[in-house]
Amino acid sequence: MKLLPLNLLSDGGPLFMYTILITLLICITLILKAFLKGDANGKALKLIKSISLFTLVWGFLGMMIGLIGAFDAISITEGISYKILAAGLKIALLSPAFGMVAFLIARLGIIGLILKEK
Repeated sequence: MKLLPLNLLSDGGPLFMYTILITLLICITLILKAFLKGDANGKALKLIKSISLFTLVWGFLGMMIGLIGAFDAISITEGISYKILAAGLKIALLSPAFGMVAFLIARLGIIGLILKEK
């Protein structure tokens, strides 16, 4: 079992995982920019909230599409082993897990920005 980040990004579905990675990097950039330069009008804070929520939902969409494909493949086969089913479920859960991590990182940044303002 390899737990290399690049391997996990590819296993979880490149479209969903790399999109989540990009949105995470955007959120981190916006948080750092708001910490260093300030966010007087609150535009960065609103943008971070929107992007982080998109990231969370995007991860769950990846899971739904993956599970639909997996169950479709299972339905057309005669029998399937538990090992194959477990591997498929693991892959289906990678994108929402990464989406949740990105969401939490962005939310921690939002909390930090709110505390900095007060």
